Amino acid sequence: MKLLRVGTPGAERPALLDEDGVTLRDLSGLVGDIDGALLADPAELARIREAAGSGTLPVLDATGLRIGPPLGRIGKIVCIGLNYHDHAAETGQAIPEEPIVFFKAPDTVVGPNDTVLVPRGSVKTDWEVELAVVLGRTARYLDSAREGLACVAGYATSHDVSEREFQIERGGTWDKGKNCETFNPLGPWLVTADEVPDPQKLGVRLWVNGELKQDGTTAEQIFGVGEVVRYVSQFMTLYPGDVINTGTPAGVAMGQAEPKPYLRAGDVVELEVEGLGRQRQELKGA
Repeated sequence: MKLLRVGTPGAERPALLDEDGVTLRDLSGLVGDIDGALLADPAELARIREAAGSGTLPVLDATGLRIGPPLGRIGKIVCIGLNYHDHAAETGQAIPEEPIVFFKAPDTVVGPNDTVLVPRGSVKTDWEVELAVVLGRTARYLDSAREGLACVAGYATSHDVSEREFQIERGGTWDKGKNCETFNPLGPWLVTADEVPDPQKLGVRLWVNGELKQDGTTAEQIFGVGEVVRYVSQFMTLYPGDVINTGTPAGVAMGQAEPKPYLRAGDVVELEVEGLGRQRQELKGA
């Protein structure tokens, strides 16, 4: 299933993309929201599938309708750095022996087509298309990558926007360059795990002002989805509704020749993960 949330910020209603890939169906009469509680309840998900199959769900008029983040009440966003062989190579860094873990605050999340703000004083705002993993089960001290995959409820396209000067040159941890307002567009859909038989075979692409910048595949990940979930579960408990951004392939501005083409107000970024939908954002000054 392709689940999404539509409407004004803070007042989104749950919806479903029909099998025709065009029609939106209203789920608000069936469930309160698309969140961790829903994803952890197989009976509720089965009820949605049954209603979708019956063709009785109300149709939503998509004209002018904003698509919000596909997940409400996000618990935490765990991010994995340098998780693609080609991205590590382009930045001149060694392949990590263990996953590099950092965090984004849930309030960085916006809809897939919402405006992204270039922070005040920024000169190195960068793009990163990523596969996002959404948890549907509690993960604690998992023993295997297979167990990690079993905890995944679904997948989404994520944009891990980053300010490299804040992240790397201003001291401390990466968090200053990762948590600026609007720095995690998510969606358009949350695609349930049954529709993604192998998360290590997905194309990931990003364009800036129509020019293809990133064109990779999750097969390049150093640590696959199941292993990432297993690894993170050794250090913290993951709960339904938590999100993991699994890293970005080569092609970011930081990895290119001088003068590096960092993002500026007025730029347009488009990105997609195969089968998970496409995003489009215009950048504006904060």
